[in-house]
Amino acid sequence: MSVSDLFKPLTLLHGPEMRNRFMLAPLTNQQSELDGKATEFDQEWIRQLSESEYALITTCATTVEAGGIAFARQLGIHSDDHLPGLSQMASTIRKGGGLSAVQLHHAGHRANPMLGGIPAPASGDTLPGIKALTTEEVERIRGSFITAAKRAQTAGFDGIAIHGAFGWILSEFMSPYLNDRKDKYGGTVENRARFTIEVMEGIRKACGPDFQIGWRLSVERYGLRLEELREITAEILDRELIDYLDLALWDSAQIVQEGSFRGRSMLNVFTSIPRRGVRVGAAGKIMTAQRCGQLIDEGCDFVLVGRAAILQRDFPLQVKANPNFESPRMPVTAGYLRKGGLSERFINHMRGWQTFVHPASV
Repeated sequence: MSVSDLFKPLTLLHGPEMRNRFMLAPLTNQQSELDGKATEFDQEWIRQLSESEYALITTCATTVEAGGIAFARQLGIHSDDHLPGLSQMASTIRKGGGLSAVQLHHAGHRANPMLGGIPAPASGDTLPGIKALTTEEVERIRGSFITAAKRAQTAGFDGIAIHGAFGWILSEFMSPYLNDRKDKYGGTVENRARFTIEVMEGIRKACGPDFQIGWRLSVERYGLRLEELREITAEILDRELIDYLDLALWDSAQIVQEGSFRGRSMLNVFTSIPRRGVRVGAAGKIMTAQRCGQLIDEGCDFVLVGRAAILQRDFPLQVKANPNFESPRMPVTAGYLRKGGLSERFINHMRGWQTFVHPASV
């Protein structure tokens, strides 16, 4: 496809259409207040993005319960106290012409006690001395996701994105290795997917027909089984429980190395599923205009920009101006990120990724 095709609108099952095929991937940045309120650094990050022609901008992973926190200075949506900052973010994105979503997150067994987190494992043997969540506690957390979605709607966001990736709570429940429950949330594939599906159904019921629901899914590591995830995804797409699927791949070009799909593109395993009205996109080392076009050719409806957006906020505008655009090569210096407008808090977070910030830079 030509790069110009990346700037064609894309309708969604619910709510307004995307103005083009660029979605900002949810990016952890650790620049909020310690209580989860948005800071001036959050607002400036969103302002820069809002002027960069993304079709949909998603916040970082945002806590649906105080006890579900994973990172220091993680953005929150578990209290009405968070509404003023969130409302400002939604308003800024809208003024820039993009759609907005809050990524809803609970860390599950990886909740950080040093930050007030309360580890919430699916199984009793995941963490020494920590009991598995009771059925009633699972249902409470399910309710917290739904309440958080309603709060996002109140703040003016067009939708939410459910974090079902990277071993956090919903991903954890999907895993037969991290979930040995005997209640309705464990055992069969259907039962292990129940938590996720009930969150989707509950949000749709609470927020109505004009609210958009996305779902971030990772398919590697964390004890997940590719064949099972494809089966679950096929049901969710067939029932049109979501507006879009965000495939969080480490590399969007990777090939499956084992199992019944060995030798196939990981992306193709999911883009080949009948999707009805649901849109499907992928993240994973998307650093050039050419790769964006290739992903559309490979069955994606949109692309998710992550690292390239941190390197250069206006990635879509760069692609629009130059069909051969390539992101700067990593690692980059802290000075480069500083000059580009990234906050010191965000830069310090990125120092944790050795391949991103040059270790010798100050």
